[in-house]
Amino acid sequence: MARSIYITSAEGHSGKSTIALGVLDALMRVSPKVGVFRPIVRSAQERDIVLDLLLAHDGVPLDYDACVGVTYDDVRDDPDRALGTIVSRFKAVEAQCDAVVVVGSDYTDVASPAELGYNARIAANLGVPVLLVLSGRDQQNHAEQLGTTTARTPGQIDQIAALALSELRAERSELFATIVNRADPDALDAIIDGLDDGRTPVWAIPEERSLVAPSMRGIRAALDGRLVRGAEELLEREAYSVVIAGMSMANVLPRLVEGAVVVIAADRTETLLATLLAAASGTFPDIAGIVLNGPFELPETILQLIDGLELAVPIIATDLGTYDTAVRIMHTRGRVTAESGQRHQTALALFQTHVDITELTIEMGLAQSSVVTPLMFEYGLIERARSQRQHIVLPEGRTTASCARQPSCSPAASPTSPCSETRPRCAPAPRPWAWRSVRRRCSAPPTRSWSNASPPSTRGCAPTRASRCSRRRMP
Repeated sequence: MARSIYITSAEGHSGKSTIALGVLDALMRVSPKVGVFRPIVRSAQERDIVLDLLLAHDGVPLDYDACVGVTYDDVRDDPDRALGTIVSRFKAVEAQCDAVVVVGSDYTDVASPAELGYNARIAANLGVPVLLVLSGRDQQNHAEQLGTTTARTPGQIDQIAALALSELRAERSELFATIVNRADPDALDAIIDGLDDGRTPVWAIPEERSLVAPSMRGIRAALDGRLVRGAEELLEREAYSVVIAGMSMANVLPRLVEGAVVVIAADRTETLLATLLAAASGTFPDIAGIVLNGPFELPETILQLIDGLELAVPIIATDLGTYDTAVRIMHTRGRVTAESGQRHQTALALFQTHVDITELTIEMGLAQSSVVTPLMFEYGLIERARSQRQHIVLPEGRTTASCARQPSCSPAASPTSPCSETRPRCAPAPRPWAWRSVRRRCSAPPTRSWSNASPPSTRGCAPTRASRCSRRRMP
């Protein structure tokens, strides 16, 4: 029977997908086959982003359709029937794997006890313990701006945890562990101490702006914009602030900060050029990109001038007004997807730093497997290299130490060998075709010089013939 874990949260935007990614990566180190399962997805027509993220991980041997339970509409129409479908589909996945990571639903995006209660009900029917994810950000009283908001205090997190645990107990769901994600970096110890009851593990992961800040690609999608100029690959840059360039450049330039997205009216070409010059000067902070708003096309002469600057800064155009543009940018948040390589690695590194992976796997009852897959072998090498850092100096190719093990170095292994007087001690290995030519020249009918235990070769040549062979320079 597979050992599984059900990851759920009490509200939306808690970073549940990054926790699931970290748990999946941890289980891959000790189990040959780890599966993933999403009991509820948003739509049958659109692929689930979280499920695609987990399936893209190396070593997950499952298809997308096999990892899906039901849709949100199925749950709303008949919750009991949907629960039965979820259980049957999960058992099919469980039969193929040693461990399964189940990522709970988030179909309302609103903190609701009913939503958490249904997730707890699913976990209880699946027979899977719950890993509860709590958000360290106050999303009810403060709106998110560029993916982040005000941090919760340890006391507020304790209140959210008490409500969530009561829902789990009401549905007879077993609590496995608690993770406070996106927590205040300065209050990690206080948060853990407030939630630690000595019975289940508690971990806290700090907020990382690069994981929640929107990328320029996400901003372009939110604005329904188009890339006018700039490099396509730089659309992966994160935007950490917004600057509305509605004033003279003497007042805009001091407000440029690192990672800012600058919003400029499309008919303010002098502001656009001044911003581009600031980005090219090297004396101002690097901006994430520029957004031109309004139904105005850039003149050809301005585009020609921009092309001459040869800048890669993304310039996005949208027909929206200044207010709507700013609001959409501020409400855009970043996502960790299968294509976001840098965010993917950052999320894994953050999880490994603040979560005890050994304790996690032990609590799940997953001992080290005797089967070693290529992926597990790679993980083992990486972990041993991390735990025992060494400074390795590779020998040079022409030194005696490196040549001593080569078969071309003094085959007789004696200073009195007939060949050792003419062949260098560490001669380069002869090419195969050259060695065959030597054997042809040295081959002769057996005489008293041949060794009875060895076939005709240069080792068995008579001294005079071996000397002639060894004096011949090998190509």
